[in-house]
Amino acid sequence: MVHDFFRGRRLRQSEQMRAFFAETAPVLRENLIMPYFVVETDDAGFAKEIPSMPGQHQFSLAKLEERVARAVDKGLHAIILFGVPATKDEKASQAYASNGIVQQAVRLLRKKFPKLVIITDVCLCEYMSHGHCGVLTKEGLILNDPTLEYLARTAVSHAEAGADIVAPSDMMDGRVAAIREALDKAGFTMTPIMSYAAKYASAYYGPFRDAAESAPACGDRKTYQMNPANVREAMREVFADLDEGADSIIVKPAGPYGDILRMVRESVDVPVTAYQVSGEYSLIRAAGINGWVDEERIMMESLLGLKRAGADSIITYFTETILEKGLAR
Repeated sequence: MVHDFFRGRRLRQSEQMRAFFAETAPVLRENLIMPYFVVETDDAGFAKEIPSMPGQHQFSLAKLEERVARAVDKGLHAIILFGVPATKDEKASQAYASNGIVQQAVRLLRKKFPKLVIITDVCLCEYMSHGHCGVLTKEGLILNDPTLEYLARTAVSHAEAGADIVAPSDMMDGRVAAIREALDKAGFTMTPIMSYAAKYASAYYGPFRDAAESAPACGDRKTYQMNPANVREAMREVFADLDEGADSIIVKPAGPYGDILRMVRESVDVPVTAYQVSGEYSLIRAAGINGWVDEERIMMESLLGLKRAGADSIITYFTETILEKGLAR
Protein backbone atom coordinates (compact mmCIF):
# COMPACT_ATOMS: atom_id res chain seq x y z
CA MET A 1 0.00 0.00 0.00
CA VAL A 2 1.39 3.40 -1.00
CA HIS A 3 0.83 6.27 1.39
CA ASP A 4 0.67 9.71 -0.16
CA PHE A 5 0.64 11.77 3.02
CA PHE A 6 3.37 12.97 5.37
CA ARG A 7 3.81 10.92 8.56
CA GLY A 8 5.43 13.51 10.82
CA ARG A 9 4.43 11.50 13.88
CA ARG A 10 7.14 8.95 13.13
CA LEU A 11 9.70 11.35 14.58
CA ARG A 12 7.60 12.29 17.63
CA GLN A 13 6.63 8.91 19.08
CA SER A 14 8.87 8.98 22.18
CA GLU A 15 10.66 11.46 24.37
CA GLN A 16 13.99 10.11 23.18
CA MET A 17 12.96 10.41 19.52
CA ARG A 18 11.73 13.97 19.99
CA ALA A 19 14.98 14.96 21.70
CA PHE A 20 17.05 13.29 18.98
CA PHE A 21 15.32 15.22 16.20
CA ALA A 22 15.03 18.56 18.03
CA GLU A 23 16.03 21.43 15.73
CA THR A 24 16.75 23.95 18.48
CA ALA A 25 19.14 23.25 21.34
CA PRO A 26 17.62 23.40 24.84
CA VAL A 27 18.17 26.42 27.06
CA LEU A 28 21.63 26.32 28.63
CA ARG A 29 22.80 28.03 31.80
CA GLU A 30 25.37 29.88 29.72
CA ASN A 31 22.55 31.34 27.61
CA LEU A 32 20.92 33.14 30.56
CA ILE A 33 21.58 36.61 31.98
CA MET A 34 19.94 37.62 35.27
CA PRO A 35 19.03 41.31 35.83
CA TYR A 36 19.55 42.76 39.32
CA PHE A 37 18.50 46.10 40.79
CA VAL A 38 20.92 47.46 43.38
CA VAL A 39 19.85 50.35 45.62
CA GLU A 40 22.06 52.91 47.34
CA THR A 41 20.98 52.69 50.97
CA ASP A 42 22.38 52.67 54.50
CA ASP A 43 20.18 49.69 55.34
CA ALA A 44 22.42 46.69 54.67
CA GLY A 45 19.46 44.34 55.05
CA PHE A 46 17.34 46.13 52.43
CA ALA A 47 15.50 43.74 50.10
CA LYS A 48 12.22 45.05 48.74
CA GLU A 49 9.98 43.01 46.48
CA ILE A 50 8.85 44.88 43.37
CA PRO A 51 5.02 44.89 43.52
CA SER A 52 4.52 44.62 39.76
CA MET A 53 7.18 41.90 39.42
CA PRO A 54 6.45 39.19 42.03
CA GLY A 55 9.62 37.37 42.98
CA GLN A 56 11.92 40.21 41.89
CA HIS A 57 13.56 42.63 44.32
CA GLN A 58 15.58 45.76 44.84
CA PHE A 59 18.67 44.91 46.90
CA SER A 60 21.22 46.68 49.04
CA LEU A 61 24.83 45.83 48.24
CA ALA A 62 24.99 43.26 51.02
CA LYS A 63 21.74 41.58 50.01
CA LEU A 64 22.80 41.65 46.35
CA GLU A 65 25.97 39.78 47.27
CA GLU A 66 23.93 37.16 49.15
CA ARG A 67 21.47 36.70 46.30
CA VAL A 68 24.14 36.46 43.61
CA ALA A 69 26.14 33.98 45.73
CA ARG A 70 23.11 31.69 45.94
CA ALA A 71 22.55 31.91 42.18
CA VAL A 72 26.22 31.33 41.37
CA ASP A 73 26.08 28.15 43.44
CA LYS A 74 23.25 27.02 41.15
CA GLY A 75 25.20 27.81 37.99
CA LEU A 76 24.62 31.51 37.30
CA HIS A 77 26.90 32.56 34.46
CA ALA A 78 26.10 36.22 33.75
CA ILE A 79 24.26 39.21 35.20
CA ILE A 80 23.26 42.70 34.13
CA LEU A 81 23.17 45.45 36.76
CA PHE A 82 20.80 48.41 37.14
CA GLY A 83 21.33 51.05 39.81
CA VAL A 84 18.94 53.08 41.94
CA PRO A 85 20.89 56.01 43.44
CA ALA A 86 20.10 57.87 46.66
CA THR A 87 20.13 61.22 44.87
CA LYS A 88 19.33 62.35 41.33
CA ASP A 89 20.04 65.53 39.39
CA GLU A 90 19.75 67.01 35.91
CA LYS A 91 23.26 65.85 34.92
CA ALA A 92 22.90 62.22 36.07
CA SER A 93 26.10 62.72 38.06
CA GLN A 94 25.68 59.49 40.04
CA ALA A 95 25.67 57.49 36.81
CA TYR A 96 29.38 58.14 36.28
CA ALA A 97 30.52 58.79 39.85
CA SER A 98 33.42 56.55 40.82
CA ASN A 99 31.55 55.61 44.01
CA GLY A 100 28.15 55.30 42.32
CA ILE A 101 25.97 52.41 43.35
CA VAL A 102 26.60 50.35 40.20
CA GLN A 103 30.33 51.00 40.42
CA GLN A 104 30.30 49.82 44.04
CA ALA A 105 28.32 46.73 43.09
CA VAL A 106 30.67 45.85 40.23
CA ARG A 107 33.75 46.11 42.46
CA LEU A 108 32.11 43.98 45.15
CA LEU A 109 30.93 41.25 42.79
CA ARG A 110 34.10 41.27 40.72
CA LYS A 111 36.15 40.52 43.84
CA LYS A 112 33.72 37.93 45.18
CA PHE A 113 32.91 36.14 41.90
CA PRO A 114 35.88 36.48 39.54
CA LYS A 115 34.39 34.15 36.90
CA LEU A 116 30.96 35.80 36.78
CA VAL A 117 30.27 37.76 33.58
CA ILE A 118 29.22 41.23 34.76
CA ILE A 119 27.32 43.40 32.30
CA THR A 120 26.30 46.94 33.20
CA ASP A 121 23.36 48.82 31.78
CA VAL A 122 24.63 52.19 30.57
CA CYS A 123 21.80 54.69 30.73
CA LEU A 124 20.93 57.89 32.58
CA CYS A 125 17.21 57.56 33.29
CA GLU A 126 17.64 56.13 36.82
CA TYR A 127 20.00 58.98 37.68
CA MET A 128 18.20 61.95 36.09
CA SER A 129 15.81 63.93 38.29
CA HIS A 130 13.35 64.00 35.39
CA GLY A 131 13.65 60.29 34.52
CA HIS A 132 14.62 60.69 30.87
CA CYS A 133 17.59 58.99 29.23
CA GLY A 134 19.17 62.24 28.06
CA VAL A 135 19.71 65.91 28.81
CA LEU A 136 16.34 67.67 28.99
CA THR A 137 15.63 71.29 28.05
CA LYS A 138 13.09 73.49 29.81
CA GLU A 139 10.87 73.00 26.77
CA GLY A 140 10.92 69.25 27.29
CA LEU A 141 13.26 68.36 24.43
CA ILE A 142 15.90 65.63 24.75
CA LEU A 143 19.29 66.87 23.56
CA ASN A 144 21.09 64.05 21.82
CA ASP A 145 24.69 65.19 21.43
CA PRO A 146 25.25 66.71 24.91
CA THR A 147 24.01 63.41 26.36
CA LEU A 148 26.80 61.42 24.66
CA GLU A 149 29.51 62.75 26.98
CA TYR A 150 27.62 61.58 30.07
CA LEU A 151 27.02 58.13 28.56
CA ALA A 152 30.68 57.77 27.61
CA ARG A 153 31.80 58.78 31.10
CA THR A 154 29.36 56.26 32.61
CA ALA A 155 30.68 53.42 30.45
CA VAL A 156 34.30 54.22 31.34
CA SER A 157 33.47 54.35 35.05
CA HIS A 158 31.87 50.90 34.80
CA ALA A 159 34.91 49.50 33.02
CA GLU A 160 37.20 51.03 35.64
CA ALA A 161 35.16 49.30 38.35
CA GLY A 162 35.65 45.94 36.63
CA ALA A 163 32.64 45.41 34.35
CA ASP A 164 33.21 42.79 31.66
CA ILE A 165 30.71 44.29 29.19
CA VAL A 166 28.95 47.66 28.94
CA ALA A 167 25.45 47.77 27.46
CA PRO A 168 24.14 51.20 26.38
CA SER A 169 20.33 51.25 26.44
CA ASP A 170 19.58 54.96 26.04
CA MET A 171 18.97 54.94 22.25
CA MET A 172 20.74 58.23 21.65
CA ASP A 173 22.15 58.50 18.13
CA GLY A 174 25.93 58.04 18.02
CA ARG A 175 26.31 56.76 21.55
CA VAL A 176 28.15 53.57 20.59
CA ALA A 177 30.82 55.57 18.74
CA ALA A 178 31.19 57.96 21.69
CA ILE A 179 31.49 55.07 24.17
CA ARG A 180 33.94 53.13 22.00
CA GLU A 181 36.18 56.18 21.62
CA ALA A 182 36.07 56.92 25.35
CA LEU A 183 36.79 53.31 26.34
CA ASP A 184 39.72 53.07 23.94
CA LYS A 185 41.13 56.38 25.08
CA ALA A 186 40.93 55.22 28.71
CA GLY A 187 42.78 52.00 27.89
CA PHE A 188 39.76 49.66 27.81
CA THR A 189 40.18 48.51 24.24
CA MET A 190 39.15 44.97 25.21
CA THR A 191 35.86 45.95 26.89
CA PRO A 192 33.01 44.89 24.58
CA ILE A 193 29.90 46.95 23.88
CA MET A 194 26.61 45.06 23.92
CA SER A 195 24.29 47.57 22.33
CA TYR A 196 20.55 47.82 22.81
CA ALA A 197 20.33 48.46 19.08
CA ALA A 198 16.69 47.57 18.43
CA LYS A 199 14.90 48.95 21.47
CA TYR A 200 11.25 49.79 21.01
CA ALA A 201 9.08 52.33 22.85
CA SER A 202 7.08 49.53 24.41
CA ALA A 203 4.29 49.29 26.96
CA TYR A 204 5.95 46.05 28.10
CA TYR A 205 8.49 48.12 30.08
CA GLY A 206 5.92 49.28 32.64
CA PRO A 207 7.00 47.15 35.64
CA PHE A 208 10.68 47.99 35.05
CA ARG A 209 9.99 51.62 35.86
CA ASP A 210 8.83 50.52 39.31
CA ALA A 211 11.97 48.44 39.71
CA ALA A 212 14.43 51.11 38.56
CA GLU A 213 12.37 54.09 39.76
CA SER A 214 12.88 55.67 36.36
CA ALA A 215 9.48 56.76 35.06
CA PRO A 216 9.72 60.04 33.10
CA ALA A 217 8.40 63.03 35.01
CA CYS A 218 7.07 64.48 31.75
CA GLY A 219 6.35 63.23 28.26
CA ASP A 220 7.53 59.83 27.08
CA ARG A 221 10.48 58.19 25.32
CA LYS A 222 8.99 57.90 21.84
CA THR A 223 11.40 60.41 20.29
CA TYR A 224 14.39 58.18 21.00
CA GLN A 225 13.08 54.62 21.40
CA MET A 226 11.74 52.97 18.25
CA ASN A 227 8.20 52.92 16.90
CA PRO A 228 6.72 49.41 17.48
CA ALA A 229 5.28 49.56 13.96
CA ASN A 230 8.71 49.66 12.30
CA VAL A 231 10.80 46.77 11.03
CA ARG A 232 13.27 48.19 8.50
CA GLU A 233 14.27 50.91 10.94
CA ALA A 234 15.51 48.24 13.35
CA MET A 235 18.05 47.06 10.80
CA ARG A 236 19.25 50.63 10.24
CA GLU A 237 19.80 50.96 13.97
CA VAL A 238 21.61 47.62 14.17
CA PHE A 239 23.94 48.33 11.26
CA ALA A 240 24.63 51.84 12.54
CA ASP A 241 25.68 50.50 15.95
CA LEU A 242 27.87 47.83 14.39
CA ASP A 243 29.53 50.45 12.20
CA GLU A 244 30.20 52.51 15.34
CA GLY A 245 31.89 49.61 17.11
CA ALA A 246 29.25 47.50 18.85
CA ASP A 247 30.41 43.93 19.49
CA SER A 248 26.98 42.39 20.06
CA ILE A 249 23.34 43.39 19.73
CA ILE A 250 20.27 43.36 21.99
CA VAL A 251 16.68 43.19 20.75
CA LYS A 252 14.16 44.51 23.29
CA PRO A 253 11.40 43.46 24.04
CA ALA A 254 11.82 39.83 23.05
CA GLY A 255 8.70 37.69 22.60
CA PRO A 256 6.44 40.23 20.82
CA TYR A 257 9.39 41.12 18.56
CA GLY A 258 10.39 37.64 17.46
CA ASP A 259 10.22 38.78 13.82
CA ILE A 260 12.82 41.46 14.56
CA LEU A 261 15.00 38.98 16.41
CA ARG A 262 14.91 36.59 13.47
CA MET A 263 15.68 39.35 10.98
CA VAL A 264 18.63 40.57 13.02
CA ARG A 265 19.98 37.03 13.46
CA GLU A 266 19.86 36.40 9.70
CA SER A 267 21.48 39.74 8.87
CA VAL A 268 24.48 39.97 11.20
CA ASP A 269 27.29 37.68 12.32
CA VAL A 270 27.72 39.03 15.86
CA PRO A 271 26.16 37.60 19.05
CA VAL A 272 22.48 38.54 19.46
CA THR A 273 20.75 38.83 22.83
CA ALA A 274 17.00 38.89 23.42
CA TYR A 275 15.75 40.85 26.45
CA GLN A 276 12.61 39.25 27.87
CA VAL A 277 11.47 42.42 29.58
CA SER A 278 9.60 43.10 32.81
CA GLY A 279 6.13 43.12 31.26
CA GLU A 280 6.73 39.76 29.61
CA TYR A 281 7.86 38.36 32.95
CA SER A 282 4.95 39.84 34.88
CA LEU A 283 2.30 38.55 32.47
CA ILE A 284 3.57 34.97 32.72
CA ARG A 285 4.16 35.25 36.46
CA ALA A 286 0.73 36.68 37.23
CA ALA A 287 -1.02 34.01 35.17
CA GLY A 288 1.02 31.35 36.93
CA ILE A 289 0.27 32.71 40.41
CA ASN A 290 -3.45 32.66 39.59
CA GLY A 291 -3.29 29.10 38.30
CA TRP A 292 -4.43 30.10 34.83
CA VAL A 293 -1.43 28.55 33.04
CA ASP A 294 1.34 26.06 33.68
CA GLU A 295 3.90 28.74 34.54
CA GLU A 296 6.97 26.50 34.35
CA ARG A 297 6.11 25.13 30.92
CA ILE A 298 5.22 28.55 29.51
CA MET A 299 8.38 30.05 31.00
CA MET A 300 10.57 27.47 29.27
CA GLU A 301 8.57 27.53 26.04
CA SER A 302 8.89 31.30 25.83
CA LEU A 303 12.68 31.05 26.13
CA LEU A 304 12.89 28.21 23.63
CA GLY A 305 10.93 30.42 21.23
CA LEU A 306 13.57 33.14 21.60
CA LYS A 307 16.35 30.66 20.90
CA ARG A 308 14.42 29.36 17.90
CA ALA A 309 14.12 32.93 16.60
CA GLY A 310 17.90 33.30 16.80
CA ALA A 311 18.90 34.52 20.26
CA ASP A 312 22.35 33.43 21.38
CA SER A 313 21.67 34.63 24.93
CA ILE A 314 18.62 35.82 26.83
CA ILE A 315 18.22 38.44 29.54
CA THR A 316 15.31 37.13 31.62
CA TYR A 317 14.00 37.63 35.14
CA PHE A 318 13.27 33.89 35.20
CA THR A 319 16.99 33.04 35.31
CA GLU A 320 17.16 32.39 39.06
CA THR A 321 14.00 30.25 38.95
CA ILE A 322 15.37 28.17 36.09
CA LEU A 323 18.65 27.61 37.91
CA GLU A 324 16.94 26.80 41.22
CA LYS A 325 14.75 24.17 39.53
CA GLY A 326 17.57 22.76 37.41
CA LEU A 327 15.66 23.44 34.17
CA ALA A 328 18.72 24.50 32.16
CA ARG A 329 21.64 22.25 31.28
